[in-house]
Amino acid sequence: MTVLWCEHAWLPDGPADAVAIEVTDGRIAAVRPGAPRAGTVLPGITLPGFANAHSHAFHRALRGHPSPDARSFWTWRDDMYRIADRLDPDSYRRLATAVYAEMALAGYTSVTEFHYLHHGPGGAPYDDPNAMGHALVDAAAAAGIRLTLLDTCYVTGGFGEALSPVQRRFADAHADAWAERLDPFVKVDDGDRVRLGAAVHSVRAVPESELPIIAEWSAGGPLHVHLSEQRAENEACLAFYGRTPTAVLDYGGVLGPDTVAVHATHLTGDDLTRLAASGTRVCLCPTTERDLGDGIGPASELHDAGVGLCLGSDSQAVVDPFEEARGMEMHERLAHGVRQRFSPAQLLHAATDGAAPAVGAPADLVTVALDSVRTAGTAPLGVLHAGGAADVTDVMVGGRWVVRERVHQGVDAPAAALAAEITALRED
Repeated sequence: MTVLWCEHAWLPDGPADAVAIEVTDGRIAAVRPGAPRAGTVLPGITLPGFANAHSHAFHRALRGHPSPDARSFWTWRDDMYRIADRLDPDSYRRLATAVYAEMALAGYTSVTEFHYLHHGPGGAPYDDPNAMGHALVDAAAAAGIRLTLLDTCYVTGGFGEALSPVQRRFADAHADAWAERLDPFVKVDDGDRVRLGAAVHSVRAVPESELPIIAEWSAGGPLHVHLSEQRAENEACLAFYGRTPTAVLDYGGVLGPDTVAVHATHLTGDDLTRLAASGTRVCLCPTTERDLGDGIGPASELHDAGVGLCLGSDSQAVVDPFEEARGMEMHERLAHGVRQRFSPAQLLHAATDGAAPAVGAPADLVTVALDSVRTAGTAPLGVLHAGGAADVTDVMVGGRWVVRERVHQGVDAPAAALAAEITALRED
């Protein structure tokens, strides 16, 4: 048994002082507020681990490389394709290990990877057709972070369009071929550190007639989909199907309580009704959505309709769960002119995907300093508004220290590793 004594800890009812947390076999065995100081002392405030509900690890190589040609999402995508075309299983493993280590240092204890970079250049399968997926599993293990790997179905280059040469790396011939490729891969799902799920890349990349195949394969497990991120996608979908992307997904059997729609930035009233009625949740990615100029999503409207919300880093423009949570709130303030649309507890619920340090829960915990130049004088309740990734001091996943006193315990020099891998990928 490990005993942690937290100066402050955010419990299911909110912040409490002098909290002892007992950890046994990777799970929380007891939580005692007002406890005498004993065991491992954690100054600051200890929170449930942050959950990164939407990630594309290789997009990290795009950060800090502005291009005068990337004036829209669609032109930004060209640089993303160029980076994707240069990765192989070994380089992807190294890059993703450093990216996941960066996430752990920022306070993420889990990541949901929306994985669509499957094959070799030109679309030729690797000897192991799931080699790129295995690289991500290995990377998460090395970084000490929990992984939900969403193997993504990608079939077409657009509505009724052929694949471009680089998109062939992403694609299987059809949804049945996608499912067949996954058959030998399901053994990676251990239900604890690694979980396998599915994703529909988008309604432009998977024909409506093939959506039921993916929905059936993923039944009872996680299923994610990019939804209405761009107005242009909505317009093209209406022109092709005569229905919005949300309606197409509904007709295809994709919506449901195990489904997460990512972005959902440009929705109609009917779309909101369909999401709420099906129990589908929505993942907002505020830092990416503003970086790409996507727009401000209808977080208030979704919440008021009863749609559950979670948060992700998506393109890794920023890896900071505090900034994602703040972004969700600040976007609402800009859109509606009202302060504190979401309470601190609601923001934490979205940022942790509902996790709480309760008895029986996994011991996934993050400690945040309250004495930095950013957080000094901050009330524990306000840590999400004041703090940032640089204030994370300690991270525990499943009862094991992944970050201790701001140092990653499993990956040496993550910053140097990121620099080396990204420089190599971007060399002309």
